[in-house]
Amino acid sequence: MTLRPLLLAGLLALGAGSASAAIRQVTLTVPTMDCATCPVTIRVALLKVPGVSKAVVSYARREAKVTFDDSKADVAALTRATEGAGYPSFLAD
Repeated sequence: MTLRPLLLAGLLALGAGSASAAIRQVTLTVPTMDCATCPVTIRVALLKVPGVSKAVVSYARREAKVTFDDSKADVAALTRATEGAGYPSFLAD
């Protein structure tokens, strides 16, 4: 009988931890894209960031739309990833 309250408390604790995480989508401006293969390089770099689930990169718009779990990644991690791949970026307005 004492196991049941402990199990319930554990499940509530797990639920509380995941409730604070949120899936976010941001748009990064990547002004230095200068060829048609740049988006592939940028997309691969972004997808390597823990928590990133989707990255859509547009050469024509020179931007990247990134979907990520904000408990595992943040905008700074995303911009570091693009810069590390040779393409500095910043959060679009």
